[in-house]
Amino acid sequence: MSFPMALFVTVLLLIGSGFFVAAEFALVAAKRHRMEKAAADGQRGAKAALAGMRELSLMLAGAQLGITICTLGLGSISKPAISHQVDPLLVKLGLPSGLSYGIAFAFAMIVVVFLHMVLGEMAPKSWAIAHPERSAMLLTPPFRALVKTVRPLIWLLNKVSNALVRLCRVHPRDELTAVHNREQLTHLVAESERLGLINRTDSELITRSLTEPQTPVSGLQTPAGDIITVPADADLDAILAKATEADRSRLLVHDGDTILGSVHARDALVARTRGRKVTARQLARPVPELNEDDSVSHAVEQLRRNRASLALVRDRKGRLTGLISLDDLIARLMGLQAA
Repeated sequence: MSFPMALFVTVLLLIGSGFFVAAEFALVAAKRHRMEKAAADGQRGAKAALAGMRELSLMLAGAQLGITICTLGLGSISKPAISHQVDPLLVKLGLPSGLSYGIAFAFAMIVVVFLHMVLGEMAPKSWAIAHPERSAMLLTPPFRALVKTVRPLIWLLNKVSNALVRLCRVHPRDELTAVHNREQLTHLVAESERLGLINRTDSELITRSLTEPQTPVSGLQTPAGDIITVPADADLDAILAKATEADRSRLLVHDGDTILGSVHARDALVARTRGRKVTARQLARPVPELNEDDSVSHAVEQLRRNRASLALVRDRKGRLTGLISLDDLIARLMGLQAA
């Protein structure tokens, strides 16, 4: 192969190596939630990037295969080409042929390794890490197309490598896990406070937000005996009088032993101002029901889903044990209520 052609192939191999390195680091560094948002917005390449992140093990194997091929190409084409150009020059300078060949070979190796490390690996890696989502959307579509062409070979190599990993009693994963459990996050918060990165107040608030959502609502409920109710046939004046007497803005509406819902004093006041003649039954809003063992996070989700501020709490036998309000839950999370 002529020297100009060898230089041309060298440039192609360096570009190829940089492409595979950048694609590899882009898929690893890109944030899943940002890619999902980009895919939802219809940005080009986002869906392909998400697909690549879902089969990360296969994509990384493809990148390593591509980098290896480019490295072997540089070693078999670029190094001899440079060496053959330098060797005659050293001979003309009067060096023995054996010595000149050794120096030419070492010079060629240094040049190729330098170009490969800087242009074929380090620069693409830095670019991909600096712009992970953008580089992932740009590089993943052609990268996945290349991987598909040699998918059977990569699949075989990946299976062999996973088998070797299992021999070390490690379960291989196809996706990168970026989720930390509650214990890890709590430890990180404690360490941040110890190192002075956050103050004690912020540390307690963050820790509480991590631990309190799993607290059962049974310890936060207002006992059934303390629930303020009004009968279903109560008129507006009776509703407002009861709310004023109990110093409560929300009251439960009952018909005998049946809870129909909740009524807000504001709704009663607005209805009276407009001259309406309605009862508590007509103003009652549905109230969701929870079990004593339900967590705070589940309670908040149920209240949000039902657009309610109150929820009834029942035991496993279906008996009413108390009432929980959104204000109680938020106060507990914010530390405004005793634990």
